Amino acid sequence: MSQNQPDETNLERRQELQHDEEAFRLRQEENRLDIARRSNTYIWLVNSIYWLGGLLEILLGLRFVLRLFGANPQNEFARLINNLSAPFIAPFSTLFISPTSDGGANIFDVNIVIAIIAYALLSYLAVSLIRFIFYHRV
Repeated sequence: MSQNQPDETNLERRQELQHDEEAFRLRQEENRLDIARRSNTYIWLVNSIYWLGGLLEILLGLRFVLRLFGANPQNEFARLINNLSAPFIAPFSTLFISPTSDGGANIFDVNIVIAIIAYALLSYLAVSLIRFIFYHRV
């Protein structure tokens, strides 16, 4: 019996160690899944900001080019671009007087250029904020 007792103690100790090891692996796997979930959310948010910012930049760039080359404002395409971009240009519309040529038909709209720069900076700042939130946790 005395010889049997150390074997039982060793068996119990091995089972405890095995249980602790399994619990440790489970915690590691849960941490890995949490990191992967956060990473997927981060990637989705960053890609969404870049995608929306890129669409806005393209829209404003088209408006700039149409005004620069004197596109007919009554044309359906020009009207569509102007109507879609109007809310985004509104905060900048009276910032500067834009130089014109050809009797006012061709307009180098400085306000659109400033809006393009401002929205690009806002997109960059939004991505930086998302990066800070996701990767600088205490």
